[in-house]
Amino acid sequence: MLKNKTALVTGGTRGIGYAIVRKFAEQGCNVAFTYLSSEEKAKAFEAELNALGIKAKAFKSDAGSYSESEKLVEEVVKEFGTIDILVNNAGVTRDNLILRMTEQQWDDVINANLKSVFNLSKHVSKIMLRNKKGSIINLTSIVGLKGQAGQSNYAASKAGIIGFTKSIADEFGSRGIRCNAIAPGFIETDMTSVLSEETKKGILSQIPMKRMGSADEVANAALFLASDLSTYVSGQVLSVCGAMCR
Repeated sequence: MLKNKTALVTGGTRGIGYAIVRKFAEQGCNVAFTYLSSEEKAKAFEAELNALGIKAKAFKSDAGSYSESEKLVEEVVKEFGTIDILVNNAGVTRDNLILRMTEQQWDDVINANLKSVFNLSKHVSKIMLRNKKGSIINLTSIVGLKGQAGQSNYAASKAGIIGFTKSIADEFGSRGIRCNAIAPGFIETDMTSVLSEETKKGILSQIPMKRMGSADEVANAALFLASDLSTYVSGQVLSVCGAMCR
């Protein structure tokens, strides 16, 4: 489905980002992906992907840094020739109640989750505008749609991504560039694996499908939005949440 296309995925060595990178590679896509730490793990994943017969390369880069993002895009284009798909997946959580939340906790989340989307979209859009085509996929969250106590910073960053997505879809639509967002619900990753059984039961009680989603299920949504199956889909938020948010 993605043969001869090139994708750049931020935060591609764990969780949802890992699943998206692998899914794209399995569908014939050449993939550049970023990591912040654990270089050994990133390089091992790179080798594993290249064994599939596509071209893959890991780049150490902080998506929240404007200058690093600009340098990253330059390096990816130099290595791969172009960028057809951008997946803004990098993100962090620094949960706390607002009365206890520090300025640093707020800034960390806004920079990593929201500013990163601006950084990469701005730099990649120059290539896509030149090519008059492209798909930008931003990972938001159902928390950005409904809010969550103790996550005001995270919710604000993810809600901001939704507004950004719709605005960029308006700006670039006439140039053949699509921009959509995916809003995962509770997904089984290393971030949710540390939750207590009591907390998990509370979460499951809120999900009509009575189970958490998998990273692969989110990756399938990304595959759809990256592929030619969605050529008339732009400015949308696709929730992957088991009917939790509707």
